[in-house]
Amino acid sequence: MITLKGVAMGAADVVPGVSGGTIAFISGIYEELIDSISKVNLKTLKLWKQEGFLSMWRELNANFLVSLLIGIGLSIVTLAKLIRHLLENHPILIWSFFFGLVLASIIYVAKQITRWNLGGIILLLTGTFVAYFITTLSPQTADASYPYVFMSGALAICAMILPGISGSFILLLLGMYKPVLDAIHFRDFGLLATLMLGAIVGLLSFSRLLKWLFDHYENLTLALLTGFIVGSLNKIWPWKEVLVSEMINGKLKVLDEKSVLPFSYEGDHQLGLALLLAASGFLFILFLERMAKKKKE
Repeated sequence: MITLKGVAMGAADVVPGVSGGTIAFISGIYEELIDSISKVNLKTLKLWKQEGFLSMWRELNANFLVSLLIGIGLSIVTLAKLIRHLLENHPILIWSFFFGLVLASIIYVAKQITRWNLGGIILLLTGTFVAYFITTLSPQTADASYPYVFMSGALAICAMILPGISGSFILLLLGMYKPVLDAIHFRDFGLLATLMLGAIVGLLSFSRLLKWLFDHYENLTLALLTGFIVGSLNKIWPWKEVLVSEMINGKLKVLDEKSVLPFSYEGDHQLGLALLLAASGFLFILFLERMAKKKKE
């Protein structure tokens, strides 16, 4: 089951604008994921020497982490091409499904907040504004120096584990999306290793901060995360007008776009099918929530 949830996370992370963190949250493993990652430190590794490998393995919750990573890896290898194909050929329908899915996840995450107060409302609005503002930014061009690549990897992975903010979209904003694709295409292992190192440092550092926030300010943290998801809806709105596009590795990639109303969309708006798929995504999350509730009972 954890591997299947990893598959869903990997599928989401392939899509610029959809966060694997959102999938982790609505599948009920977000806090366990943050807690497990935060335990990857020297103190835990010392257990291997002091009490043996199994003690360290249990402390790391490694069965959970390995199962999740296998699922994410399987998804990226098997589903990435299919999802990219669907996004290129049926963008309105696929974005509609994701829109319904994320819309329902807002309700799910908000329901986890046990007590609302003024601070929670302010953080909800702040998260909404920040995430929305990020979705309106135009991509930058960047010199792919190793320090900048390292920083980009750290920021992208932090975004990836935050519900509502897409790591691949952050790379696009930082001007690193094309250099990373080029590095994969031309096998620039130096750049890829620097990006991965930045991602590891960012993940280990940020997971500790998130764990501390959940331990001490759970309701306020959930309010902020709910805001992030609300603000991200602009990025996954199905009907877009392309502002900037560029040929990258022989394929036309959209670099900047803006949301428009369905009847202002140039072309077939497919409104009926789009609404049906949005409803399907919405109901799918409600189904997952009901199944999780039954399991808990």
